[in-house]
Amino acid sequence: MAYQLSDFCADAHKALKAKPLDAALEEVASHLRTLLANDAFVAETFNDETPFGKRALFHDAELDFHVLAHVQAPGKAGAAHTHGSSWAIYGNARGYTEMTEYRRVNDPSEEASVLQKSDHYRVSFGESRAYGPGMIHSTAHPEKAWVVRITGTDLDVLPRFHFKKSRDRMVEAAE
Repeated sequence: MAYQLSDFCADAHKALKAKPLDAALEEVASHLRTLLANDAFVAETFNDETPFGKRALFHDAELDFHVLAHVQAPGKAGAAHTHGSSWAIYGNARGYTEMTEYRRVNDPSEEASVLQKSDHYRVSFGESRAYGPGMIHSTAHPEKAWVVRITGTDLDVLPRFHFKKSRDRMVEAAE
């Protein structure tokens, strides 16, 4: 039998409960890749008429992690942000996500942030990537994308960093 959403949720729960966070996130990201390889799961979760936006697939009441399905519009790009004290794992079921990671190069006590790009890569169909607490990153979707995202809690209730061009600035990497 193919790997199902229920299998993924049980495996994610087990890993998050039993392992240190970094190891658990990598294991959950691996399980997500297995789930994304299940064409039946993808077909049950997404189709060409699925509206843009996000919807909940699962919430683990004990550990408070959420499994979300996102349909990203072509040309959508987000600003640099963190998930605050939480974490997230992104996986693509169709299309790709351009990911950029940043590091803060000024003292965190300063009100305005100075960010420097530290990495840029593509998360393609069937791939997944974990982002721990406080990791600054941005997402872009040049084409329509179907994304499964797992978060450590409801991110809408957490204080998080959001890059603001009027306050913060980007610097080029030192040569």
